[in-house]
Amino acid sequence: MPSPFPGMNPYLEQPRVWHDFHERFLPAIADHLAGQAEPRYVVKIDEHVFIHEINGGGSALLGRADVSIARPGKRSGRDASLAVLEAPCEVVLPDVDTERLSYVEIRDRDSWTLVSVIELLSPSNKQLGKDREQFISKRSQLLSSNVHYVEVDLLRGDPRLPIDDLPDCEYYALVSRCEDRPRGSLWPVRLRDPLPVIPVPLPRPSADLSLDLQFLLHRVYDSARYQNWIYTREPTPPLSADDAFWSRQILEQTLV
Repeated sequence: MPSPFPGMNPYLEQPRVWHDFHERFLPAIADHLAGQAEPRYVVKIDEHVFIHEINGGGSALLGRADVSIARPGKRSGRDASLAVLEAPCEVVLPDVDTERLSYVEIRDRDSWTLVSVIELLSPSNKQLGKDREQFISKRSQLLSSNVHYVEVDLLRGDPRLPIDDLPDCEYYALVSRCEDRPRGSLWPVRLRDPLPVIPVPLPRPSADLSLDLQFLLHRVYDSARYQNWIYTREPTPPLSADDAFWSRQILEQTLV
């Protein structure tokens, strides 16, 4: 079954749901575009890698499962046959976790030149801190290059990435053609609005690809069976009183 909401489903923004949705949605985008792009262009998945310190004020792993892992137990004793030099002190090293976030890239099949990048933002990209700074640095490199850039933000929480004159909206899709910079095309989306169909630029004279965000959300929602488990908790961040009432009405009418 499709998502019961006309646009973005706010229950997908929950920390326990988002990473799963993100990692299903990006391959769906790649599959959706691959047939349009061939034979000249290749649509493929790549990933960002973020190293988080779990202790000591490191990044919070929103949208991730419990990252605790089994640690090797302490040895009960030393081998008496080995000469062991005692260290003068002991230190504690920070626990770390590696977070991998997919993105879509389009390359010229013959030259392997990168021509377009599509990003679906996650909390790691938006939350204040070194992960956001790292992402913005990579984003800036793309925006100063000859690569077309598409950015989709389906998260209401955390500070927006830098965009001048961003209208009031819960979500957005940004298309930045390299030949038009610094100007870009923006689709602001409110909670109750359907997600747009947006172009994915290719080098001229190739025609734009078409990316139907609402169609893909419904497809991923259905294939992931989200209706079976995401509604046991409230959306994060919380909805306004009016939007929460509207949301409950939709769920009461559509879910058995």
